[in-house]
Amino acid sequence: MGGGGQQNDSGEPAKGDRGGPGGGLGGSAVYTWEEVQRHSHRGDQWLVIDRKVYNITQWAKRHPGGIRVISHFAGEDATDAFVAFHPNPNFVRKFLKPLLIGELAPTEPSQDHGKNAVLVQDFQALRNRVEREGLLRARPLFFSLYLGHILLLEALALGLLWVWGTSWSLTLLCSLMLATSQSQAGWLQHDYGHLSVCKKSSWNHVLHKFVIGHLKGASANWWNHRHFQHHAKPNVLSKDPDVNMLHVFVLGDKQPVEYGIKKLKYMPYHHQHQYFFLIGPPLLIPVFFTIQIFQTMFSQRNWVDLAWSMTFYLRFFCSYYPFFGFFGSVALITFVRFLESHWFVWVTQMNHLPMEIDHERHQDWLTMQLSGTCNIEQSTFNDWFSGHLNFQIEHHLFPTMPRHNYHLVAPLVRTLCEKHGIPYQVKTLQKAIIDVVRSLKKSGDLWLDAYLHK
Repeated sequence: MGGGGQQNDSGEPAKGDRGGPGGGLGGSAVYTWEEVQRHSHRGDQWLVIDRKVYNITQWAKRHPGGIRVISHFAGEDATDAFVAFHPNPNFVRKFLKPLLIGELAPTEPSQDHGKNAVLVQDFQALRNRVEREGLLRARPLFFSLYLGHILLLEALALGLLWVWGTSWSLTLLCSLMLATSQSQAGWLQHDYGHLSVCKKSSWNHVLHKFVIGHLKGASANWWNHRHFQHHAKPNVLSKDPDVNMLHVFVLGDKQPVEYGIKKLKYMPYHHQHQYFFLIGPPLLIPVFFTIQIFQTMFSQRNWVDLAWSMTFYLRFFCSYYPFFGFFGSVALITFVRFLESHWFVWVTQMNHLPMEIDHERHQDWLTMQLSGTCNIEQSTFNDWFSGHLNFQIEHHLFPTMPRHNYHLVAPLVRTLCEKHGIPYQVKTLQKAIIDVVRSLKKSGDLWLDAYLHK
């Protein structure tokens, strides 16, 4: 384990930088928040969980969720994130024991960066209530039926061609059915990826690889490492990969002005609300994600995920080659991805893109998640269409909660937000989609004003 101790001007260890791994004092040292916060660099990382201080500098590289997601909390209190991401925190704590270097001094508050202690405690009380009432336990029948309707759509799409042939109208209907099954499989793999279905994490991991790999042709590890960063720091620039638009778009209120002042013009951003329709929904999955997934699997030598994804393509081409030949099958899967991509982009962006997008502000878990997420009105269609991600607030607060319980915890979350004056936004589906375009236009206008006048 890395030491990472600081030194003062005399070269002696600074106060609090004692008892690190190899220091002989184990976890007996005490630290102030100021000392912990100094260890927030790539080669020197500490974090705090339940007032215990851990040196994660070397271990972060072996973190099952990826080095980035845990590094995002370096120098901070990670208690709520730790509990939120791990279905069995007590099991995980045994892996933390070798990393323990001390604890916060008794005079130090449990919260860092001046966070509201009452708000944090109220949320933790809500979390305890959720656990007591069994809202983190899944109903196996719900997810079995959900998987069944995906497999049924796959079978019907293929049976359609076997029975009635490959006319243009039937091929289009087949494509729509496949796009629907792919989209719904996307929501289901999301459930398994968050360990919210099975009691044993190992079963969730296996079924996650089956759904995202065999049913969708993608990579579980690629998804995990990308998606958990989003959950850890939603809408935080440089930490949430979902708002890292590679200079194609500028988002929120801060980034456009920063780009404008620096005279950065990689794209005509004042038209981004228009070219979004050309390069956003149509290309994200069939082009950007597909390239990124295969690059990641090869660069990281992730042969297990590659094998799972190859079973999808083998099954797909064996099924549709007799009808369309090789190039026709390629055209079919590309068109299906094109349709699925539109579905995916609108559902995922309508909850986040119009919300606050900013640099790291070190907010508490509840405030951070509510500032970057909003809900969409509940209805049978909205629940199914979005994979219950219309309850985005509840999902972000309790990522391991099975989706069929979101509506049960939503009133409790709303009450807590009202108590502390935190906005709890619920929109109609139509307004949420319109707000995506409006937010892009607003950001583009901010960029143009800064570019021309500042």
